[in-house]
Amino acid sequence: MQNLKHDLHFEFTAALWLYSGKAAWHFVTLPLDASVQIKFFTSANNTAWGSVRVSAGIGQSQWNTSLFPDKKSGCYFLPIKAAVRKNEKLDTGDTVTVQLEAAV
Repeated sequence: MQNLKHDLHFEFTAALWLYSGKAAWHFVTLPLDASVQIKFFTSANNTAWGSVRVSAGIGQSQWNTSLFPDKKSGCYFLPIKAAVRKNEKLDTGDTVTVQLEAAV
């Protein structure tokens, strides 16, 4: 039987938001349709928390990270590292275009 691995590619625009906890993490929320596809194709590879490894890009910045599921909305959250926010001159509330790739 042949291994049918491939990558899911997404591009979307979303607002950067600040998590209300003490850690001051910044995130963007993936669109529901992308979240549903990612959950469907990666459900066998999830970690205990349901996170999914991805490669992400905003502007000239590229990084590897994990998506985190939000049970309330059914969407995944993408953390935006401080170095990316600094390099791309981003602040809470800014709208960003994200390129995302998940191996399935």
